[in-house]
Amino acid sequence: MIKIDNNTFKGTNDYVVSEELMRTVNISIALQKPLLIKGEPGTGKTMLAQAISTTLNKKLIIWNIKSTTKAQDGLYVYDVVQRLYDSQFDSEGVDNISKYVNHGKLGEAFSSADQVVLLIDEIDKADLEFPNDLLWELDKMEFYIPETKETIRAIQRPIVIITSNAEKELPDAFLRRCIFHYIEFPDQELMKEIVNVHFKNIEEHLLQQVMDAFYWIRGLPHIQKRPSTSEIIDWIQALIVGGIDPDKIKEEIPYCGVLLKKNEDIDTMRESLGK
Repeated sequence: MIKIDNNTFKGTNDYVVSEELMRTVNISIALQKPLLIKGEPGTGKTMLAQAISTTLNKKLIIWNIKSTTKAQDGLYVYDVVQRLYDSQFDSEGVDNISKYVNHGKLGEAFSSADQVVLLIDEIDKADLEFPNDLLWELDKMEFYIPETKETIRAIQRPIVIITSNAEKELPDAFLRRCIFHYIEFPDQELMKEIVNVHFKNIEEHLLQQVMDAFYWIRGLPHIQKRPSTSEIIDWIQALIVGGIDPDKIKEEIPYCGVLLKKNEDIDTMRESLGK
């Protein structure tokens, strides 16, 4: 196992991690390369960065990507409107351009005196040029601000975690700069470990009935949105609060709206149950 600053990522009490993913995280940190994480929704991609932050005791900076996000947003923003407004009222310091330059999440990570964990979350939501626009910054760990003629270099190279739901293909040039890992959906044994983290004293018979029903639903053909880890956790909570008899879970699938979020999927499930 590769050690990083006398620490090794091992997961946390709240985040169960596979051995393969654990090794991949540590390798990406040792090689100082961004870790690109893919997997279907609900497999814990975002929570991974939080777990790394907790394990290594480093600050977590999250850059949530939207369809309108530009690479520039993560570097810095020059508030020319505020400067123009201040100049109209002869405000003090209006000639100091740096006063109107605010760092984005990437700039914040570069400027930190201590190493941080930077999560670029759901990078595939942005347009196709977004990853290419970050190639230099992620490779060289620096960027230039023409307004102030200043180059911002990373004081401590951040640990970069990038998540993708595979909504768009990412450019080859970007992929070459990353360590890649696909998080497979947990099998029943790993899912039981995850559930036991959230429900310390769950009754074994109840847990098994839940598992059988949950994976049966996920395996149904034509399901458009298969239930995820967060939904099985919510479903167990609903079953416990509702006092549902475990023996009725598989034959009735009570509170199915906690698991399935589309009318078509609920209809598919009920047809399969013969209802």
